[in-house]
Amino acid sequence: MESTAGLPLVALALFLLAGYVAHVTGPRMHVPSVTLLLVAGAVCGPAVLDIVPESVSSWFPMVAHMALAMVGFLLGERLVGRGLRKHGRTVFAVMGGKVSLVCAFVFVAALLAGAPLPLALLLAGIAPASAPAAIYETVREERAAGPLTDTVLGVVAIDDAVGVILFSVLFVAAQATAQAQTDAMQIARGLWEVGGAVALGAAVGVPMAWITRRIRRGEPTLVEAAGFVFLVAGAASMLHVSYLLAAMTLGAVLAWRVGDNARPFHAIEGVSEPFLAVFFILAGFRFRLDALGQVGWIAAAYVAARTAGLVIGGYAGGRLRRAPRVVRSHVGWCTLPQAGVALGFALLAREQMPEYGQAVLPLVIATTVLFEIVGPVIARWHLRGAGELGRNETPHSGNAG
Repeated sequence: MESTAGLPLVALALFLLAGYVAHVTGPRMHVPSVTLLLVAGAVCGPAVLDIVPESVSSWFPMVAHMALAMVGFLLGERLVGRGLRKHGRTVFAVMGGKVSLVCAFVFVAALLAGAPLPLALLLAGIAPASAPAAIYETVREERAAGPLTDTVLGVVAIDDAVGVILFSVLFVAAQATAQAQTDAMQIARGLWEVGGAVALGAAVGVPMAWITRRIRRGEPTLVEAAGFVFLVAGAASMLHVSYLLAAMTLGAVLAWRVGDNARPFHAIEGVSEPFLAVFFILAGFRFRLDALGQVGWIAAAYVAARTAGLVIGGYAGGRLRRAPRVVRSHVGWCTLPQAGVALGFALLAREQMPEYGQAVLPLVIATTVLFEIVGPVIARWHLRGAGELGRNETPHSGNAG
């Protein structure tokens, strides 16, 4: 047996231990663990030290597929389950305002910065995604409470799920515009990618809900839940539909059919952590400094337009629902962090539209690191400005995402 036969297992162990170290040290450094994992991957990858074998990097498509399928499943529960029942109309108005304006601002800014139309569509679809983990952690650490805090937590609990739908539509539009011309067959293919994903997730979600209702407490919920999630993800790839949207539909249908039985979601949430740790490190491997230099102006336009869209959109949505001034003036600034879901979108674009994805991935990695470092600091400033720091004696606890 070759002496290097155990190398993949050693690499996997080191990735998981790196995830643990990032989870422990991130809060102490006031830096999200996602950022630390991305930076570690970039440093060890070919862009800097190049100390990881190419065979390890080849894991990436499978790991990304599995991790993002679980993320999509959890987002579906947020969209239809507890998040929808808990939060009010103000949350949806703020979310709608920020998502629509961020999408529009980034699209126009990217075009003005010289991005081709397909690239502008991709960036517009990626921009609205947020980072619930960083925002939840900020609220928990600062023991924040009040109307602004409640609105921010409500928005980030569901806007990534809406972002999956928006990205799926704009991704199909980007694929269509990348062709020399758009004919009826391409339009039908685009409708199939979105509609087929929803149909697949719903078709599998109904029997999954039937089985879930019959699993007693203490029985292996994880085995059943993971089996259905990976079944949908694999079938979606075989049918050439969006596996993110299919997995999200699966989660939404399950949450709608089983009501308060959240055990499948808790099971997937727990098992997703090691997959996400490996996912973020491998994503860092894909970072290319030279590619970022080629889209420097577009990256600057993306950051400025996304920030403006969040601030103005949050204000407009809050004003539409006559939210308190403290909410509409601060809510957009508190949702700046951006992490895993946006990165997942960029990786999907790189795989399926490599001619544009080569530019999207380094841009999104770089801006994600920026938003993840700066965003929580700005959120603290605005929560302090709203007078909501230190008001909660039982700190909020949030889910990573």
